[in-house]
Amino acid sequence: MQARISVTVDGQTRELEVDTRATLLDVLREQLGVTSPKKGCDHGQCGSCTVLLDGRRATLCLALAVAHDGARIVTADGLADGDELHPIHQAFLDHDGFQCGYCTPGQICSAVGMLDEVAAGAPSHVTADLTAQIALSAEEIRERMSGNLCRCGAYPNIVAAIEEAGR
Repeated sequence: MQARISVTVDGQTRELEVDTRATLLDVLREQLGVTSPKKGCDHGQCGSCTVLLDGRRATLCLALAVAHDGARIVTADGLADGDELHPIHQAFLDHDGFQCGYCTPGQICSAVGMLDEVAAGAPSHVTADLTAQIALSAEEIRERMSGNLCRCGAYPNIVAAIEEAGR
């Protein structure tokens, strides 16, 4: 069965017919040619397909396309302002926050979403004082980024990049 939906991806609105069983990840990659979000585990466990979905980080492999008609999707590619990199992009480059790069787009989108959550005062499991301003410690970053896996083990550099960008 097919359904017609509209999504805005990295600022460009697209109208398309989708299979009602298709995930947003498959629609982006296979129908729209948007390959920044990666298909890793296809079970929502690795975070390679993380994007900003209506302003919040989400794993697209678990999101049915038909449930997100009218959604705004920002991928790691869409974070840049023309030729100017987003501060998270630059921090990942400055700190070598990647090795093979497969998880990097998901890590970058998750980092942006995570920093927005911190700015909004959302606590995590390791937040010590729920009434104080959140201190962006390495422990806090590791907890908040725990849904994004890196097969290469670039975690120390990813944490350093996020610490810098969070300042």
